[in-house]
Amino acid sequence: MGDKNKQSQSGIAQHIPLLSVLMLGLFLAILNQTLLNVAIPHLITEFNVTATTAQWLLTGYMLVNGALIPLAAFLIERFGTRRLFLASMLFFTVGSLICGVAPGFSIILVGRLIQAVGGGIMMPLVMTIILSVFPPEIRGKGMGILGLAMMFAPAIGPTLSGWVIEHYNWRLLFNGMVPLGVIVMVMAFLVIKDAQPTKKVPLDVSGVVTSMLGVALLLYGLSEAGSKGWGDIIVVSTIVIGLISLALFVVLQLRSKKPMLDFRVFKYDMFSLTNIINVILTIAMFSGMFLLPIFLQNLRGFTALQSGLLMLPGAVIMGIMSPVSGVLFDKIGPRPLALIGMFITVLTTYEFTKLTLETSFSFIMILNMIRFFGMSFLMMPIMTAGMNQLPESMNSHGTAMSNTLRQISGSLGISIVTTIFTSRTTTHLVNISNQANVMDSTFYQSYQSFVNSVANTAGIPASQAQGLATSLLYGQANLHAAVMGISDAFMWATGFTVIGFLLSFFIRDVRKDQKVKQEKAKREEITTREHALDSVR
Repeated sequence: MGDKNKQSQSGIAQHIPLLSVLMLGLFLAILNQTLLNVAIPHLITEFNVTATTAQWLLTGYMLVNGALIPLAAFLIERFGTRRLFLASMLFFTVGSLICGVAPGFSIILVGRLIQAVGGGIMMPLVMTIILSVFPPEIRGKGMGILGLAMMFAPAIGPTLSGWVIEHYNWRLLFNGMVPLGVIVMVMAFLVIKDAQPTKKVPLDVSGVVTSMLGVALLLYGLSEAGSKGWGDIIVVSTIVIGLISLALFVVLQLRSKKPMLDFRVFKYDMFSLTNIINVILTIAMFSGMFLLPIFLQNLRGFTALQSGLLMLPGAVIMGIMSPVSGVLFDKIGPRPLALIGMFITVLTTYEFTKLTLETSFSFIMILNMIRFFGMSFLMMPIMTAGMNQLPESMNSHGTAMSNTLRQISGSLGISIVTTIFTSRTTTHLVNISNQANVMDSTFYQSYQSFVNSVANTAGIPASQAQGLATSLLYGQANLHAAVMGISDAFMWATGFTVIGFLLSFFIRDVRKDQKVKQEKAKREEITTREHALDSVR
């Protein structure tokens, strides 16, 4: 046991330079996805564009990013991990530079799309390198360290962005990325080596077209569904065409002898199960990241920076615990971690259904910290548990598939909670309005009392006070309806996490399966030798 631990520690130690490069590159790519949210109002003013137009800086990045992920397996095989990592960082850095010096909106949009080219292949590429470098017995540590970037970056983005906007110019959000990108490229040139020899894989043009079209249209439809509604003609048409394109892509890949993205990875039961759990977890995680800022800023009046600061301690805990969960994964396997993490996530998500306009800032922050603590046991360990079952030749396909599902489920999660929040808020507002019936003597008396109170406070006649009182009551009704809408959305998120918790009971450690096979093979070999010796005698 002692020898194994020493080998494990030395295995991690010798790859620290590689892990540092991968973690920093991935951190920059993921951070860039959330960094711009707070800056959008400033860009609208500076470039004199509408909010809908400015939103394309986020939407365009997401579409290009998501559309490139399914191509990652082909690109890794064709160009190798070293050249591809350098190319992705070059795209990202050049895109950042263009955004930082952009004189107009069209130029900054081009810069964002170039950034997205680099960011889109970064996640599956980095995961493929980790899987090729670390054997299954110490893979948890490698993936756990990687989780620092994967979990910490999205949560710190809004806080960092809010601080920069408050004290400096928005251009620093992009210009600051340029020197960091150059540093990562220099380090990568010195440290990263190809995980596998490159192959002259032919480009599957039909696969490229159907996958990029399908993922981009589906992501766009899902991202618009929350604001425009699921019945909107653009939403319906883009989702339907996207799904048809993806279905065609799947058929083409299953028939191909050398698929660009091999869907046969779903033959492995643990890979399939862990991806289902990860989809559920992503929906639950994005529900909190989307609903809490709405509650804090729109309903409670906190600033974007204050909202970001509330999320920050949870992100710090998640970052600290990610390597710890990786070590625990290597020692005790995925199921205990999944059950503990999902149980904490279920309880804390349910507690968010009880938010009121009087709930304290500190309580929400502590609850969010506990929620992130639970999730730190889930993201990377569950993903690693599934990837461990795949043969090495399918690692790039597995990482591309997992990240594609994660991207789609993130957009799906936001659309679902937006729809639930919007529709339930409307329903609650109607119910509250129905209760405010002036024909009800009890309500009428309290209403008249409130009108008189407003008249005395404002020093205006009762006739004028009536309109002001009605406006104030309607505003309060809107607030309470929105709080109840958020509670309903969190209740649905709780339901998703309960399903994830139940599925976690079926996770098994595939490393034990491999050990059993090896022991069985040894026993069969010994038995064969004994029979051979007996026959000689």
